[in-house]
Amino acid sequence: MRRVVRQSKFRHVFGQAVKNDQCYDDIRVSRVTWDSSFCAVNPRFVAIIIEASGGGAFLVLPLHKTGRIDKSYPTVCGHTGPVLDIDWCPHNDQVIASGSEDCTVMVWQIPENGLTLSLTEPVVILEGHSKRVGIVAWHPTARNVLLSAGCDNAIIIWNVGTGEALINLDDMHSDMIYNVSWNRNGSLICTASKDKKVRVIDPRKQEIVAEKEKAHEGARPMRAIFLADGNVFTTGFSRMSERQLALWNPKNMQEPIALHEMDTSNGVLLPFYDPDTSIIYLCGKGDSSIRYFEITDESPYVHYLNTFSSKEPQRGMGYMSKRGLDVNKCEIARFFKLHERKCEPIIMTVPRKSDLFQDDLYPDTAGPEAALEAEEWFEGKNADPVLISLKHGYIPGKNRDLKVVKKNILDSKPAANKKGDLISAPKKTTDTASVQNEAKLDEILKEIKSIKDTICSQDERISKLEQQLAKMVA
Repeated sequence: MRRVVRQSKFRHVFGQAVKNDQCYDDIRVSRVTWDSSFCAVNPRFVAIIIEASGGGAFLVLPLHKTGRIDKSYPTVCGHTGPVLDIDWCPHNDQVIASGSEDCTVMVWQIPENGLTLSLTEPVVILEGHSKRVGIVAWHPTARNVLLSAGCDNAIIIWNVGTGEALINLDDMHSDMIYNVSWNRNGSLICTASKDKKVRVIDPRKQEIVAEKEKAHEGARPMRAIFLADGNVFTTGFSRMSERQLALWNPKNMQEPIALHEMDTSNGVLLPFYDPDTSIIYLCGKGDSSIRYFEITDESPYVHYLNTFSSKEPQRGMGYMSKRGLDVNKCEIARFFKLHERKCEPIIMTVPRKSDLFQDDLYPDTAGPEAALEAEEWFEGKNADPVLISLKHGYIPGKNRDLKVVKKNILDSKPAANKKGDLISAPKKTTDTASVQNEAKLDEILKEIKSIKDTICSQDERISKLEQQLAKMVA
């Protein structure tokens, strides 16, 4: 019997590393033993966690700033311990969140054209974890909603616009959380944990909707991510330490929809998922390959497509959102592979002869517009991503600055609130706060006065120099 080859437009997807001059060179990639991707990219910037003496830092480079990166290049360096995870905000390409060993989450606003000086002041510091924070993940559709998970086995969901911890899931995990993933509209999260359980959680009701014990029986770390259809995809290890991937239906997690054995390597498989094409890319830490699979609703459900291989093992991996791809070249994915000393973009393309826009490769994709405000989501509303067409490529618009209006902390309950005890917005400001505000106002007015004085003296100096110049020319 001749094997029937399954028809798929993605069967011939091929990966290609860019030329050397398009890599980012001379970067000291972080050596922290933590299984995050160490790299986050969006249509404007690539951010990479780096080695830093006395604290934690990451680089933020404009995408076009390729070549050798000077050792004195400015960094984002406000954490007092190593940075473990970074994530770009999907609704603002200049806002990035970082989680660190110093138990804090910080949210940063990057200047439009990149950094000219090192950034030490975050827009907001989110404090609530009692141990290091290894996971940060923005809500896919609601503005200013950020999730963090720490080694205290707690998941906190923040309203970044007010700097508040509004949901604290601190009694659902008995062991370390390996990863957290939002579903497509951000109504549920799924988690993989060291206790070998995969859990599907409704964060606003603060309840576990579904869970699977021993999703993978091996002791090494697992990963779990939501797919667009609501199913959950996991990677892990068998009892014999073989790497596995599996597909689950949260409505019935007794048995997986599909389970595949892969190989016996010991690197954790980081899954990157494209909801538009239903392709999952698996990048193993320490591997030198990227394998990709297409997920369909017909058996065997997870179809192997191909493997991109290179010589060097990867220390981490960044994954570009659809908005940042070149649609004219039929590029369907772009990875940013971290070596020991450099970051190398890898481009995945579907070979096509036509120069026309390939609408079957590029259905409308999630755009940068938030579908909900944070308050609406916390009140219980859901919304799917706001989609945009890529027919004429993506033209980045102007991002609005992230404004944080801190609620009056003195009036609110302590941040480490337990399950079911949401922080209520304070009703009235206290006298202490108004005194603080007046002091701040005085400070600002003084600063404005000193700036005005400086401008006046500079003006005088300029006019004197202009007079001297005029005399010399005359």
